[in-house]
Amino acid sequence: MEIIVSPVPFYACLASLLAVIPIVAFGRWPNIRETCTFLAGAAKLALVLAMVPVVLKGKLIEFTLVNEIVKGVPLQFRVDGLGILFGLVASSLWILTTLYSTGYMRGANEHSQTRFYAFFAVSLCATLGVAFAANLLTLYLFYEMLSLATYPLVTHHQDKEARSGGRTYLTYLLSTSIGFVLPAMLYCYSKTGGSMDFSTGGFLAGRVGPTEGLVVLLLFVFGFAKSGIMPFHSWLPNAMVAPTPVSALLHAVAVVKVGVFCTIRVITGVFGTDFLQTLDIAAVVSWIAGFTVLVSSLIALTQDNLKRRLAFSTIGQLSYIILGVSFLTANGVIGSSMHIAMHAVGKITLFFCAGAIYIATGKKYVSQLSGIGRRMPFTMAAFTLGSLSIIGLPPLCGAWSKWFLFLGGMDAKQYVLVGILIVSSLLNIAYLIPIVIKAFFEQPSEEDKVDGIAEAPLACVIPLCCTALGCVALFAFPGFLHSLARLIATTTTTP
Repeated sequence: MEIIVSPVPFYACLASLLAVIPIVAFGRWPNIRETCTFLAGAAKLALVLAMVPVVLKGKLIEFTLVNEIVKGVPLQFRVDGLGILFGLVASSLWILTTLYSTGYMRGANEHSQTRFYAFFAVSLCATLGVAFAANLLTLYLFYEMLSLATYPLVTHHQDKEARSGGRTYLTYLLSTSIGFVLPAMLYCYSKTGGSMDFSTGGFLAGRVGPTEGLVVLLLFVFGFAKSGIMPFHSWLPNAMVAPTPVSALLHAVAVVKVGVFCTIRVITGVFGTDFLQTLDIAAVVSWIAGFTVLVSSLIALTQDNLKRRLAFSTIGQLSYIILGVSFLTANGVIGSSMHIAMHAVGKITLFFCAGAIYIATGKKYVSQLSGIGRRMPFTMAAFTLGSLSIIGLPPLCGAWSKWFLFLGGMDAKQYVLVGILIVSSLLNIAYLIPIVIKAFFEQPSEEDKVDGIAEAPLACVIPLCCTALGCVALFAFPGFLHSLARLIATTTTTP
């Protein structure tokens, strides 16, 4: 592949990091502070979009920031199809999340809003750093940066529940990355003689046997616990103590997608799909992901707290992505790549709706939502569209990614796991559609009856309507996303 040397990937990461300075400096003037946040988001998105045509031509964009962090391993950025897809998802949804945050944080009269926006910006810098990392060490550094930057967001309320959730969050993420990923990285470094650059065939190809390969693979899969893979998933529902914009950031834009992104990088860039087929060890990851898909969907059925129900839904949907890429087929990789974007748009819609409901009514539980669709028709209509997308029903975008995941499983002859995907989709219906029915077809209690429409502030309603419409638009016009996904599959799998 032709490599274009350019600092644009570094500038895209730097855009939100530099925004921290004016965000803090103008903290006493909310309008100026939030304008700076929007401008940084727009600059980041523009820089990412500028790289898209180059990547679609099959070229790589590369920039070395530090020649050697350790011997033979630079701090380096490289943008390929997978990186640009994830970068587009993160940078585009960040702008809508920022607008939503303005309505939510002001509507809830939250404290320490300047700190919130500052760490919000740092988190997006780290996210793009992971997306554009050229090697395993660069990816690991930004991965850890994201864990630390999101901790103040998770514990934003600073009460007992927030501190407890924050401890669980940081304990899980740091202990797994230090205890599992770091030893695996050191092993890789010793086996390759000092090279950890992601490559099409995998830099470990031919250097490990089946047993040690399986151990290293599982260290990475469990070590990147942001993916929510069981049994290292408990941090995710506990992190729901955070404000809803943070939940949206965690579950749709940044943290969890970084986890599955890292897993995809390990499978395709550290081992390589061809080498994993030779070792015949990827099926272990497939079954772990399949177990997570099924169990998390069953747990979601039991949750009355709306955000926790959505959190367990997220755990399952993330394992769809890991399951698809572990099939080691082109269709599986296409499905996983598309599901990164499709799930992001659908799930951020649901979290936006949950936050809007809380701002407008103070309600947090599914059992409290009877008749709320009459009071908040735009919010609940958006919730309906987001739910149908997560379920995977046309004409919503989740249908495309699930279709390719099913095809990937059939190509790999993993018929039982395809059956698990189908059962999970039925369980998606069971834990999402009753919310819609309750909202639109049940009578509200006397104390909940209001005259006319009483939605959340416009700054909350506009983003959720935009992402809901995005679920429809990505179904109707999937061409661009499918082209990127096919590019990713072409460079990571053998036809």
